[in-house]
Amino acid sequence: MFILGFPLLVVPFALYNIVAFLLRGFVWTDPMVQVTMISQAPFVLSWGDGLIVVALFFLFLEIAKATRMSRRSVVDHVLSLLLFIAMLVEFLMVKETATATFFLLLAIAFVDVIAGFTVSLRTAQRDVSFETVRASDA
Repeated sequence: MFILGFPLLVVPFALYNIVAFLLRGFVWTDPMVQVTMISQAPFVLSWGDGLIVVALFFLFLEIAKATRMSRRSVVDHVLSLLLFIAMLVEFLMVKETATATFFLLLAIAFVDVIAGFTVSLRTAQRDVSFETVRASDA
């Protein structure tokens, strides 16, 4: 299956970069949705908040993918680590990424890397099987 060897958090990372570099003057804190709640309090969801919600959904899928043990999962973990490193370098060196939204995307990528390796190690421990040797085989 194609989706197993591909770090899904590339999607929100790419969306952020496309918007940040192609739409100069775009402000991540501008409202995307504004709803008046039953309590009459306004609920405002900004574009940055919406992107974080999308990234959290992809993080859930990444953690679900980490429960599968295969040779491809190792490649997926390495690609997730490389994505985190690329995001960290971009955060430190590129002016357009010095925002709270990008920092939260970076934190989500970090959780993906740590959770992916942790879940894989835990499932690998449970996947160990022992063969019994019968007296007639020995």
